[in-house]
Amino acid sequence: MTASLCPFEDIIPLCGTLVDVLPILAVLIGFQVLVLRRPIAHPGRVALGFLMVLLGLALFIAGLESALFPLGRLMAEQLTAPAFLGFDSLAAQGGPHWKAYLWVYLFAFALGFATTIAEPSLIAVALKAEQVSAGAIRPLGLRLAVALGVAFGIALGAHRIVAGTPLHYYIITGYVIVLIQTGFAPKMIIALAYDSGGVTTSTVTVPLVTALGLGLSSNIPGRNPLLDGFGLIAFASLFPIMAVMGYAQMGQWLAHRSSHR
Repeated sequence: MTASLCPFEDIIPLCGTLVDVLPILAVLIGFQVLVLRRPIAHPGRVALGFLMVLLGLALFIAGLESALFPLGRLMAEQLTAPAFLGFDSLAAQGGPHWKAYLWVYLFAFALGFATTIAEPSLIAVALKAEQVSAGAIRPLGLRLAVALGVAFGIALGAHRIVAGTPLHYYIITGYVIVLIQTGFAPKMIIALAYDSGGVTTSTVTVPLVTALGLGLSSNIPGRNPLLDGFGLIAFASLFPIMAVMGYAQMGQWLAHRSSHR
């Protein structure tokens, strides 16, 4: 349907983006006009902003399809290539062991850290947290804690794909740890920690991490892209919660220790 509305859908998915964004616009304008019964302030500015959002989303989707997804799959293919892993030398041992994929884990860790540090949603939350806490929460410290949590989570998720372990083992264990941490972490950081797990799965992180998971599961023998390729985003959402609460608990312990001294 969208292809008939836009003949350039294959180049810039503008019409498909318009169909996706229209419900949001309908809800906002509908409540403003029908429920609040007030005119829209600065309609020209609103229309211009809507066009900018529409164009930005369309270009973003085109960029995902043209660059980020292929790049993530390419990196996964190269890191799991038999020649790179030294498959011939490991064949006598029954094929590559999970330790042969150490470069994959390192790449997943670095990718998770770099994309999270650059995540606009996390930067916004960190700045707001500093304002609300009157400087008690440092934006850089919060961003580093979240980035390390995401990095470790994605590296562990990559290991899960390589090893073929069921996903729910990791997720259930992780949330049990989060529940235990919640009982001991400072109250002021708990809600922020849970939000930090959500803001990491946004515009920068999700495309590359998804491409990495699909690329790994497509190139590792015995893995199914549909069953094993997804799930890395769950790791990227879970482990930052642990990292932020752990960061706050460590800070609280250091402050308590220094006060006793």
